[in-house]
Amino acid sequence: MLEALIGPVTGLLDKFIEDKDQKAKLAHEVATMAQRHAQELAKGQLEINKAEAQHRSIFVAGWRPFVGWTCGVALAWHFVLAPFVIFASAYAGVALPDLPQFDMSSLLTVLMGMLGLGGMRSFEKMKGLTK
Repeated sequence: MLEALIGPVTGLLDKFIEDKDQKAKLAHEVATMAQRHAQELAKGQLEINKAEAQHRSIFVAGWRPFVGWTCGVALAWHFVLAPFVIFASAYAGVALPDLPQFDMSSLLTVLMGMLGLGGMRSFEKMKGLTK
């Protein structure tokens, strides 16, 4: 939402502020506001993730691995196992009923979101920010 306001607000600066240095400084502040906000949200989410991972209950700490394994199994079925089963059954002359199909767009949205978080964690580890 903040990014949608950056252009109009920067345009208003031209109308009301005549000093070019002050205008440039304010335009920069407005432009970086969305980035700072997103960074603060990401930091807050990392703290929540850390608290969840340290929880003693499997229902709190285990949901993320469960979703990851579920996505991994569905991805393996869709791209590896199902084509192999179809090929092997066709080669053997066995007629199979229609195999289950997954909505890969929804699955990949969840998986990429999880991998993105994993990528951020790897980046933090490389920079020495976490253990």
